[in-house]
Amino acid sequence: MASAFLLKAGGEFEFYFSYGALDRFGKGKWELKDDHLFFNSAPKPASDFTLIESNKSAENFINIKIKEGNPVLLHNVFCSLDNGGTWEQMSQYGDVQFPMQDIKTISLILEFCGERFSTIPVTTKDHNEFVFQFEPSIMEVFFSDFSLSVIGEGLIGGHPLIKGEEFNYAK
Repeated sequence: MASAFLLKAGGEFEFYFSYGALDRFGKGKWELKDDHLFFNSAPKPASDFTLIESNKSAENFINIKIKEGNPVLLHNVFCSLDNGGTWEQMSQYGDVQFPMQDIKTISLILEFCGERFSTIPVTTKDHNEFVFQFEPSIMEVFFSDFSLSVIGEGLIGGHPLIKGEEFNYAK
């Protein structure tokens, strides 16, 4: 596992996080205030998934699909209806079925981005098949007043993706 901030002249930064084959990234602006660096990026998109199609099928169940070619990603998406307590994992083909029921929302989360989940409203009540796609920014890390303390030649503080407050970032 490795994580780093690249601070650029002019107040821009890049963030990198690598955990085995999983790579996440972020970028934005940094600002120094009283021995603290503050990191901010563009706002996080409202959703990491976009509903691209819905329809009423002849099936007697609700079918949720992800349109994506990478089976590794597909099998790591979890879905829940109406913010329920039950989360179902997508198959390797990117689909999951639920018993027929009235629903108001569909929630989706990519396991690799556990800090983010998306809830999409269902506006067409008689549809039972829903096709989503990933947003290109799904693996991006977003920052809002994230701060680290400047200590000598390094930084100390929290991590944007890992719990804890005592991470050291060495130059």
